Amino acid sequence: MTLEQLRIFLAVAEHQHVTKAAAQLNLTQSSVSSAITALETRHAVTLFNRIGRRIELSPEGKAFLTSATAVLAAARSAEVSLADLSSLRAGTLAIFASQTIASFWLPSRIVAYNAAYPAVGLDLQIGNTAESVAAVISGSVDIGLIEGDTPEPKLRQRVIDKDDLVVVVGQKHPWASAPPVLPRDLSTTRWAMREAGSGTRSTFENALAALNFDSGSLDVAFDLPSNEALCAAAATGTLATVVSTSVARPGLDSGALLRMPLEIGGREFRLIQHEDRSISRAATAFLELIERC
Repeated sequence: MTLEQLRIFLAVAEHQHVTKAAAQLNLTQSSVSSAITALETRHAVTLFNRIGRRIELSPEGKAFLTSATAVLAAARSAEVSLADLSSLRAGTLAIFASQTIASFWLPSRIVAYNAAYPAVGLDLQIGNTAESVAAVISGSVDIGLIEGDTPEPKLRQRVIDKDDLVVVVGQKHPWASAPPVLPRDLSTTRWAMREAGSGTRSTFENALAALNFDSGSLDVAFDLPSNEALCAAAATGTLATVVSTSVARPGLDSGALLRMPLEIGGREFRLIQHEDRSISRAATAFLELIERC
């Protein structure tokens, strides 16, 4: 049974006449008759009674009419839904973003996206880089936004921006009056750090390794899952921390945080997507938007 056969059946049922149904559908009379015969033969049922030169629905045809009408209505609804999705009058954009990106890089782009496509819903999840990678691999989101890169071979990556890391302390810290000069000086204080798996933590450890410094020698007092919490811990005590320049900016501007003269280097913001999955039209539009920003 095809949707075309159902469409023909409904037209014949409406007109109770094969020729009139054929004219409405812009088909030949023989095509319409063949479609009805095919339905009746395949299912061993009589849908129309032939009475002289006219036809009328049989009891079975009347019973089938309700179901056929519902199926075609559902098909039309599905077609409208696809049209809405393709033109972005509907749909959802599912993103998993790491914290720094979600807090400082993403908001302006989300606002611009919503202005361009107000009918598209947003499913935004926030965590660390490892969680973002896992979400893309599982297929629970369309795209991920991470800090640094990932060795996961199933993911396609593209650089979308860059960011710098800074070591900061509060006014009470000994480094406020005697800043560290060499990488080995990093071992002379206690630290508050982002959790393992975060882009900030990985980038910092990789930068230290490039300076031939063992990050395992750092005295880490505790890990925190929030950039803002790290800045607050550093500003109010005697702990050092490393965060994005964007994250530290309010504290640096107010004087609550002091930037240490150690070049940690930068990291790249990357967009990741699964190489074996096509992304939604909503996600494609987001990629096009950030390329213009």
